[in-house]
Amino acid sequence: MNKGILFSGIVLLAATSIVSAQQVPDLEYKPPLPRPACESGQGPRVVIDEAHHNYHTADGRYQPFADLLRRDGYRVDGLGRPLSADSLNGVEVLVIANALNERNVKDWSLPTPSAFTTDEIAAVRAWVEKGGSLFLIVDHMPFPGAAGALAKAFGVEFSNGFAVSKPTERPTTFTFRQGTGLQESAVTQGRGDQERVTEVATFVGSAFKPPKNATPVLVFSANFMSLKPDQAWQFTAATPKEPLEGWCQGAVMKVGNGRVAVFGEAAMFSAQLAGPGQQKMGMNAPEAKQNHQLLLNVMHWLTRAKDMPD
Repeated sequence: MNKGILFSGIVLLAATSIVSAQQVPDLEYKPPLPRPACESGQGPRVVIDEAHHNYHTADGRYQPFADLLRRDGYRVDGLGRPLSADSLNGVEVLVIANALNERNVKDWSLPTPSAFTTDEIAAVRAWVEKGGSLFLIVDHMPFPGAAGALAKAFGVEFSNGFAVSKPTERPTTFTFRQGTGLQESAVTQGRGDQERVTEVATFVGSAFKPPKNATPVLVFSANFMSLKPDQAWQFTAATPKEPLEGWCQGAVMKVGNGRVAVFGEAAMFSAQLAGPGQQKMGMNAPEAKQNHQLLLNVMHWLTRAKDMPD
């Protein structure tokens, strides 16, 4: 890594601090939904975890996520209780987006302990095996550390870093297309040609190795690596690097009677206005025109919607 990349990291750290304080959900973002999955308010119950210092919540940065699902007929609420058989009773999809251990709420540096207790992890695993669906969304470091133990319960190994592309080796937006990382799967096919996804944009994020029984959705090429700093957004020449060829930023799998979708980036399923210029970031960004359809397709697969490929 050269001095220019180190400088970029410092600039990005400052910029991220400013933008984080000024990120607001884009509540006017309402893409067309020509074929809702369910009648309004009659669909499966979806809860978004809010009990683990989550960076994205149903009434915060993930409000556009929640609103999109509601428009598709789903019943969406936040879940502010620890994960257990009782709290998950009657839930059909559990969404966990960027959970954090209390230690890292204001300090995005190592160590990054698990956000979940061993009892919570066991409860989620058992709930999925019995038929529940988990939608696990994990951004760049420190979030993979917080979600690592939960992910491992499903055979998923995260790199606790920042997915970057060579030769610049700096965080930036990625575009996955058919033939260049976007894999054919049920969640790219959708319920018909109008729902087919051919291009997906992600905004930095992390990478993971899925288990052999998983179906990859977004796959990194040899041009990618994971930068693993001691503190988020601070990169030096000594920052460890991990090759990412063949690693994923999205995958789905069946576990027992249930289903699991894992994605290594959170903004791709949000819609935010960032900074003084109100820059669009997420599903509302110009380069992410199909991201909302991928989100809907993932939800349709998790809930076994009618006409959705298995």
